[in-house]
Amino acid sequence: MSTCDNTANNKRIAKNTVFLYFRMLVTIVISLYTSRVFLEVLGIDDYGLYITVGGIVTFMSFINSALASGSSRFITYALGEGDKQKQKLTFSTTLSIHIAIGLLIVLIAETIGLWYLYNKMVIPVERLGAAVWVFHLSVVTAFMNITQVPYVATINAHERMNVYAYASIIESVMKLLIVYALTLTDYDKLYVYAMLYFIFSFISLSFYRIYCVRNFEESKYNPRFYDKQLINKIGAFSSWNFLEFGGMALNGQGSVLLLNLFFAPAVVTARSISSQVNGIAVQFVNNFRMAANPQIIKKYASDDIEGFKKLLLSSSKYSYYLMWMISLPLFFLAEPLFHIWLKEVPGYTLGFLRIVLIQNMFSVLVMSFHAGLIAKGKLKENVILTSLVYFIQFPLVYLFFKLGFGPMTLAWVWLVADCVIGFIVKPYLLAKFVDISQRSLWTICCKCIFISLVSFILPFYASFYIDVNTIIGFFLMGSISIISAGTIIGVMGLDKNTKTKLLYFVRQRFIKKNSIL
Repeated sequence: MSTCDNTANNKRIAKNTVFLYFRMLVTIVISLYTSRVFLEVLGIDDYGLYITVGGIVTFMSFINSALASGSSRFITYALGEGDKQKQKLTFSTTLSIHIAIGLLIVLIAETIGLWYLYNKMVIPVERLGAAVWVFHLSVVTAFMNITQVPYVATINAHERMNVYAYASIIESVMKLLIVYALTLTDYDKLYVYAMLYFIFSFISLSFYRIYCVRNFEESKYNPRFYDKQLINKIGAFSSWNFLEFGGMALNGQGSVLLLNLFFAPAVVTARSISSQVNGIAVQFVNNFRMAANPQIIKKYASDDIEGFKKLLLSSSKYSYYLMWMISLPLFFLAEPLFHIWLKEVPGYTLGFLRIVLIQNMFSVLVMSFHAGLIAKGKLKENVILTSLVYFIQFPLVYLFFKLGFGPMTLAWVWLVADCVIGFIVKPYLLAKFVDISQRSLWTICCKCIFISLVSFILPFYASFYIDVNTIIGFFLMGSISIISAGTIIGVMGLDKNTKTKLLYFVRQRFIKKNSIL
């Protein structure tokens, strides 16, 4: 590849990254605001009811999630080959697959799902009609989302990230309009919210389709134009994803259904809000991981095994540090932040968030180590073992709830599961397939945890003397947390070479600049 080509690719990557970060920041701000208003307008119980009912449909959509990566891969691959006829064939085939999957999910939802709603879910009698209304609209919306996958994959394959970013921002603005409409209407808020969300989802999905049809010739669907061989290839490619995504769906949306089965809708709301806040912190780390993973794979592909191992271990460590720098202040400032953000904070929200923040530290290591297995292409054993842990979680939580344990048990079980995967499963697989010793991986894990424990001491003791609900106390606790984490990471977590480079960077960028001024 020529220097000009590399420069063009780097510019495109940089441009797409800017668009995606801009999208992320805008959607985060709007999402936080709309969540606050939705919770205020709908009320804690109706908000939880909406999340739970929608969760039934989402739970059954894991088949689509498993197929989505395969569809996206084959559409991108066909585009790279430059064969227009093959591009058309691939698009029509993948869309036919998703239409079939969508119809199957609609059938299951409107039979088994509807039966579960009427017979198993904890719903106040007076809200049953609203719940059924939300359910039917969620089913139709799910069908549209499922059939949307090939269109979004085509946009991504053409690297039109600006379109994706703009569309996401428009979707966020639509949520603001829904919020405004809810404050004006005197009708049942849940009915109105479900209907407006469905309408705006339809508009958003229509935009993607119209854009693709007008700009990409291959996206004009022909139901008679399909390839049986390609169907088998996509199925084979996605086969192991079914097991993994099934386990994830069971613990993600399945946990929502369990909380509703044993507790009030308000508990579901608490879990949903804590997950939303946690998701914001995770996004920043995921962006770092997205930058590091391609380099890890490239080093392995070029037979630079030592460079591959070094980058895998260092990126895992730095991902953890970044997550800890975000999680530590959030752990101590969660309560005042919730009160600033929400007028009424549901019970258990703070507890859910704090346990999930601890869980994230293990999840970061899990995802970081996973990059090594992707580079090696050894996913079968990983899917089997991780899915086994996922499938054990669900009946275990159900058993604890049945025995009378509280809703926080769910978060603790998740924490233990991620600990098992991060400390046992992933190191075992990397040692077996990638020739990285379990000892070196455990060393990284133990070092990261030790740094967390040491840096936790100062803000923990400070929390007994500082009132975080005051402005001064809030900023003081935040500063202590960040300084404590940053100092301990700098002293104990960085090697000599990294420290030297960091000091050089500071001197060049700040000290030298100030001396000139």
